[in-house]
Amino acid sequence: MAEAAATEKSGKVVIKNIGLMISGDIDRPVLDADTIVVQDGLIVAFGKEKDCDTAQADTIVDAHGTCVCPGLIDSHVHPVFGDWTPRQNQLGWIESTLHGGVTTMISAGEVHLPGRPKDVVGVKALAITAQRAFDNFRPGGVKVLAGAPVIEKGMTEEDFKEMAEAGVKLLGEVGLGSVKAGEEAQRMVAWARKYGIQSTIHTGGPSIPGSGLIDKDVVLEADADIIGHINGGHTALPEAHVCELCEKSSRGIEIVHNGNEKIAIAAAHAAIELKCPHRIILGTDGPAGSGAQPLGILRMIALLSSLGNIPAELVFCFATGNTARMRNLNCGLIELGRTADFVFLDKAQHSAGRTLFESVQLGDIPGVGMVMIDGLVRIGRSRNTPPATEIPQVIKSRTH
Repeated sequence: MAEAAATEKSGKVVIKNIGLMISGDIDRPVLDADTIVVQDGLIVAFGKEKDCDTAQADTIVDAHGTCVCPGLIDSHVHPVFGDWTPRQNQLGWIESTLHGGVTTMISAGEVHLPGRPKDVVGVKALAITAQRAFDNFRPGGVKVLAGAPVIEKGMTEEDFKEMAEAGVKLLGEVGLGSVKAGEEAQRMVAWARKYGIQSTIHTGGPSIPGSGLIDKDVVLEADADIIGHINGGHTALPEAHVCELCEKSSRGIEIVHNGNEKIAIAAAHAAIELKCPHRIILGTDGPAGSGAQPLGILRMIALLSSLGNIPAELVFCFATGNTARMRNLNCGLIELGRTADFVFLDKAQHSAGRTLFESVQLGDIPGVGMVMIDGLVRIGRSRNTPPATEIPQVIKSRTH
């Protein structure tokens, strides 16, 4: 799929006959509503059709009783340039992930770039370049928030100030570069936070040559905003240490596809028992040695719901509203003024579950029938998920 034009406007869009509406808000995951109205890419109304102004729509989508959920957010990816990853020498992985319902991706560092610079000038130049490039390039319409420098020894507070002023808003995984010690990492994380740059720390055993073990004590001392892949990427810390991180830190608890599944469930249970499920966010940590996972977020939702016995409606919020709030994004929630990024879902054909939620709780991934970004339909029925039982239909579309 070609690059999407970020300036294209949706006009007025009406989505009606919604059978199930997931809000993304973990405190109120399901809304009593069947209609959404969008104007130029933003949600302007939702509720019962009789209570919404649906007149003079440029586009009308009949959801045919399917579920509308905020577009899924992958909190942990490693892009390089364009829609290519040298990690698996694969083209089109971002656009393929769109077919898994993901509308936003967040970089945890462009670490797989061949010859990635590790001097301070090069680190800053790469971060600014990646931020600019992905701000201008959206494969299939997917929003990739990139430009996440991997911090190296020798960086000063002025370097973080310079990057922030240039538009850099993320740090790559702390620990993938030469800065690994808790005290040194803590100082740089604090500088980043001072200038509005959000940080993520590698957790667990080494993932690529040059990385190393980041144990619970380093994670706690560094105090990054996100405990990156708390279930390891791939190798996890002992379960007791992971539970201790959940208890002693107040930061984001990121669970990823490319990690230890047993520890993923343990971390989610720990957060729920500590009454802080709003801290759980989901990522894939791909592309990686195990590949790129177009359905990685859906698979994590099914894993945590089925084997973790967590209600499906809550797990969908881990991958949407939780991440949006923690990452300060204007998507991930069905609220007035939020970006109209939606995935239309239904139970997979012939699933043993009678409903979408029941099918997910039985371990089946749902079928994606349509994905909308900024109020514009980007794809119809997914080529990657099993076919949905019902699919939405565009019954009116403006002519361009």
